Amino acid sequence: MADAALDGVRLGIVRGISYGLFGKPDRFLPQLRELGAGLVRVYFYWSQVEPEPDRWSFDAVDTFLDQLDGSEEAWVTVCSSSRWATRQATDFLPPSPAKDLEAYRRFVDRLVRHCAGRVRYWQCDNEPSNVGLLWAGTAAEYVAQLKVMYQAVKDADPDALVVLGGAPFGLPESPPDSPDRQFFDVLLADGRDAFDLFDLHLYGEASRIPADIETARGLMRAVGYEKPLVAGEYNAPWPNLYPEAAAAMQAAMASLYEQMPSLPPQLQMFMRGCPPELEAKRHRINCREIVMRNLLALASGVRRTICWNLAPEIPGYENHLSVMDLLFGKLALLDYEGTELSRRHPAADTFARVAGPLTDVDSVVRVEVPGRPSLYLFEVRRGGSGPLLVVWDQRDSFSGEDDPPVALDWPWPEARAAAVDAFGQPQPAEVRDGRVHLEASITPLLVTAG
Repeated sequence: MADAALDGVRLGIVRGISYGLFGKPDRFLPQLRELGAGLVRVYFYWSQVEPEPDRWSFDAVDTFLDQLDGSEEAWVTVCSSSRWATRQATDFLPPSPAKDLEAYRRFVDRLVRHCAGRVRYWQCDNEPSNVGLLWAGTAAEYVAQLKVMYQAVKDADPDALVVLGGAPFGLPESPPDSPDRQFFDVLLADGRDAFDLFDLHLYGEASRIPADIETARGLMRAVGYEKPLVAGEYNAPWPNLYPEAAAAMQAAMASLYEQMPSLPPQLQMFMRGCPPELEAKRHRINCREIVMRNLLALASGVRRTICWNLAPEIPGYENHLSVMDLLFGKLALLDYEGTELSRRHPAADTFARVAGPLTDVDSVVRVEVPGRPSLYLFEVRRGGSGPLLVVWDQRDSFSGEDDPPVALDWPWPEARAAAVDAFGQPQPAEVRDGRVHLEASITPLLVTAG
């Protein structure tokens, strides 16, 4: 596949969308490396780097660069947001077209050269088809700016790769006449020579990931080419995956919290202060999804995935009445203790648990289990390491953990086997007559030679 052009597999984490924008940029890469991540994504805004014409400020950029040790790849999403240089004056969102493309070229050139080859991936804004929130312009205006950025990046660092603004998770299922599809039709047709990587965000149903990836590749093939696909964002659960939660969210946020005890549990679990048993259930679902989404993407040929997200933007801030907090607030892997990023949520440990075995990967192949279509079994081939199987039984993500496990036996080349689940708990694994005997449930099992 085209994605094989990216050497090896790297699992990454995005820091957030406003690093150093609303507070002092902090140290976070040591914590990210402790989780086993080999790729980091951050955002920088034109307003941060060039707050006034020809006045340059690299405080946040340098704090980030000083933390890189060469073991990880760096991905920077460059946001066209400025008080003076863009059509819509803002420090933050939404980015908009530059008033002067030459000024934009100089900004990108200065930023890329300042990073001196230490950033491998440069992305032109994010999810630009989300017009009004993440891009205040047309598709044609985005393409014009993308072309300028592409040339500026290649002139400053020929080895760097340019990433097309992220495609929202709903794009593959969007009908041809939908705004998202029409926007990306323009980007893929007219911007074909101005990017190296296509970024698809994987927030939809996990079981749809292989089909969504293939559909996204098909959108490129429809205009005569195919470029490597990466997953610049993924995570779950979030409320829109559950019809019960999405329907209940039509109420106003303040009213929502007043009604919390009567709301569907599928929505309550995303709310601050929900019952402890629902908080624990959401954590368990989150851990499972971290494993599932990576395996499904890797088996579809993707070689770079980035988890949303590392931590809250700044210490001590929480707004439970924000829709964004309800949708994505609990997906943070870490949290602050005082001013230090030192508190791990369960999903952080799961990320670390899966990132380690998936660092030295030659291939990930999903294998069909005869007569068992609900079993998702993956054979992971790793250079210099022993065999690795990952398996789960696909069920309803909210209620499926109440169903009993199912027996599975599978060919196994080693004399011993050890199984650990997504939560880090050892599970039974017995080798008899060249086969490993397991019990598969909704929670992914990682099986090694022990």
